[in-house]
Amino acid sequence: MSTSTARADTALEFEHVSHWYGDVVAVNDISCTVGTGITGLLGPNGAGKSTLLQLAAGLLVPASGAVRVYGAPPTNGPSVYRHVALVPEREALPAMMSARAFVAARAAMLGVRDVRGAVDRALALVELDTVADRKVGGFSKGMRQRAKLAAALVHEPSLVLLDEPFNGLDPRQRVHMMRLLEERVAEGTAVLLSSHILEEIEGVANRILVMLSGRLAASGDYRTLRRLMTDQPHTVRVRSSNDRTLASLLMQVPSVLSVELSSEGVVVRTTDYAAFARAVAPAAQHGQLTLFEVEATDESLEHVFAYLVAR
Repeated sequence: MSTSTARADTALEFEHVSHWYGDVVAVNDISCTVGTGITGLLGPNGAGKSTLLQLAAGLLVPASGAVRVYGAPPTNGPSVYRHVALVPEREALPAMMSARAFVAARAAMLGVRDVRGAVDRALALVELDTVADRKVGGFSKGMRQRAKLAAALVHEPSLVLLDEPFNGLDPRQRVHMMRLLEERVAEGTAVLLSSHILEEIEGVANRILVMLSGRLAASGDYRTLRRLMTDQPHTVRVRSSNDRTLASLLMQVPSVLSVELSSEGVVVRTTDYAAFARAVAPAAQHGQLTLFEVEATDESLEHVFAYLVAR
């Protein structure tokens, strides 16, 4: 995709991007775009997620292909850096500096006009305002993570890159960070968030990029990805006013592999979720039954990920 044809809402583009360290290929021919909203970057450790984020931030130059942030290479200098923020996974914090001084230093480097006001707002956002003058060397892992986030948000970037951002956060802090990111998205921010923990991505991202061994294995929302797996059976639970009658009717649906009655309803294995979804209501209507629930029980991101790893 050329710069001239990039959509106005495209924050980040990767066009046939590859990068390697010596003989090790870290990123292999990645092409995708990231727009407004939260995009999850999912993959096991070593999949190339951190390298991709560093390429997006302009810390690395691709060996081949092109990276663009709002249509310009991220290595173009301050004009691009002011739109981008990276929260790295590594604990690269100066232990002898206070959280306030650390965030203020980044604000000054990025040319923020009202440094004090911007620092106060950023620290309050991540709930570090009450300990802002303590040295970060004495912070817990979760507090250091929030200090990095405050430094990343101090100049109000329009593209935020997060590498395993929930590491070290307790459940309350995780919920707070998710809400914070959602608030930023509501203001038009684009977020690319990497994780190897499935529940984190599934809970917050509206779109998912799955990386395996440096390649982009799949993209989309996790339900769409699951439905694309036409060679894998889907499991669906259906509850109705008469499950026994419904089970006998569903056995006649061509896409159904098996039907099992359980205490929770009718458990169906089907080769084609879409075809089954179209057939279940007419089947219930034919039997003069009332449908209470139709739920795809294996439509979790964990199932998607396990399938892709096994391919």
